[in-house]
Amino acid sequence: MNRILVTGSSGLIGSEVCTFFGNLGWDVHGVDNNMRAYFFGPSGDTRWSQQRLQKSLPKFTHHELDIRDRQHVLSKIGEIKPDAIVHTAAQPSHDKALSIPFDDFDINAVGTLNLLESLRRYSTTVPFVHLSTNKVYGDRPNSIALKQEETRWQYDDPKYLNGIPETLAIDQSKHSLFGASKTAADVMVQEYGRYFGMPTCCLRGGCLTGPNHSGVELHGFLSYLIKCNLEKKEYTVYGYKGKQVRDNIHSYDVARFCAEFINKPRKGEVYNIGGGKQNSISILEAFQMIERLSGFPMKYTYVDENRIGDHICYYSDLTKIKSHYPNWDITKSLDDIFQEIYASWENRLAVSA
Repeated sequence: MNRILVTGSSGLIGSEVCTFFGNLGWDVHGVDNNMRAYFFGPSGDTRWSQQRLQKSLPKFTHHELDIRDRQHVLSKIGEIKPDAIVHTAAQPSHDKALSIPFDDFDINAVGTLNLLESLRRYSTTVPFVHLSTNKVYGDRPNSIALKQEETRWQYDDPKYLNGIPETLAIDQSKHSLFGASKTAADVMVQEYGRYFGMPTCCLRGGCLTGPNHSGVELHGFLSYLIKCNLEKKEYTVYGYKGKQVRDNIHSYDVARFCAEFINKPRKGEVYNIGGGKQNSISILEAFQMIERLSGFPMKYTYVDENRIGDHICYYSDLTKIKSHYPNWDITKSLDDIFQEIYASWENRLAVSA
């Protein structure tokens, strides 16, 4: 019987991975302690997602565990004896980290080390997939020549025509505290792969999204933007004329790649994973897209000061990930993503009304 351990199992990517492997017949062990409610208040609460998994997956077991608790992590991995680990648990907010620096580093960096070392003591052959972030590149993408178009910024250097490759340097740039803690985790995951020969990979995500996202202002831009439109609430745009660009990838496509890696693991690898150029969109373009879908005008205010370390334009170059795993590709378009998130928020808001 195949057994997978998923940290952050009630979150967007974690719950999608649980569902994907559960539907394949795996025993799924989810680790979560609803820290999002602590980070973001009631709007970030993910207990609903935990309950959904417990109801829908017959082979799902929930473990209430804080990954900062080293002894508990050590004993839990020895108890579960997983055949694979997908690590999605994190303090996920670029902005929130500033007010909780100890929590941010202890969860993102130390928590990841706890998992890696606990796994190494159990087995050095079990695949470990880590959900990293494009924030490990700091503000270095902002040094790339850009051109301003009517509704977006665009790369003006042919080298980056397909987006940001994994070869972009991650040091000597401004990251934000969140970016720094995630970089520490990213490097440690690579090191356990290279130093101990363990099958590990870091997935440096763009905007990971989907209908099960509990989007809040400080994390989950697309989900939160659509929620604001439906609730007719004001959305705040921070700098760059609202033309900043992100690539969006559906959580299902992330889960599909996790399965591809686990089936054919490599050691100490790094992949940029996002929607790529085809699924890139600016905030202004996202406003237009949701207005067409809902029929409601987007209410927003503009603040001329951008977030510290924020990217002006970022989308992932998927050349490497596709060359290593040719069976994997994006299956969910930007239209699919918008429609699914829109329908999900309609349902959730109707239930809570």
